[in-house]
Amino acid sequence: MIIVFSGTDGSGKSTQIEMISNYLESNQYKIKVVWGRGGYTPLFSSLKKILRVLLTKKIPQAGISQSRDKMLKRKSISKTWLTIAILDLFLFYGLYVQILSLFGFVVICDRYIEDTEIDFRRNFPNIFNPNSVFWRLLVWSLPKPSLSFLLYIPVDVSLTRSKMKGEPFPDTPETLSFRLQSYLNESIFPSAKYHKIDCQKSIESVQIEIREKFKELF
Repeated sequence: MIIVFSGTDGSGKSTQIEMISNYLESNQYKIKVVWGRGGYTPLFSSLKKILRVLLTKKIPQAGISQSRDKMLKRKSISKTWLTIAILDLFLFYGLYVQILSLFGFVVICDRYIEDTEIDFRRNFPNIFNPNSVFWRLLVWSLPKPSLSFLLYIPVDVSLTRSKMKGEPFPDTPETLSFRLQSYLNESIFPSAKYHKIDCQKSIESVQIEIREKFKELF
């Protein structure tokens, strides 16, 4: 079984995932929480670390920087990066997550393929095509979640929470606005698939709403 939590930064996904994981474990379910995002899965991150060691002067260090932005503006590099990231997403979600589910785990995904689509739309607007055969084939091949949640908050609340957490690389208000509009876009996150929760309410209220959906499922 695969459960997905998507949504804006600062909406409380990690907190809600931890709470529902503890709740399910107390009811004798085997839980595995995984975090994945295009270009930032464990395998892709390990590959980047190796390349930084081997190509010290050519590969920018981790994090936001002018050298990183300059490198990714080169079309050939961006296309290569996207291709590897998409293949990696298949390995992560299509194989790793699927295998965990087949072995009896309730796999809770902190973000899923739609979150990455938003990232790619924002970061590679002139290269990424969500209607390409390559991307559509990836989406089609991935396991379908049993339950999906979309947690969201307004941009100003996200900015405030980001400052309180001391995020090292916070998104700009423009990027947060783009993400929020995308998350509320029915063509990407249809209400028929995603249970949407405005997380300006209390943590406890959000958790109660989440547990009610789990009770319907089980």
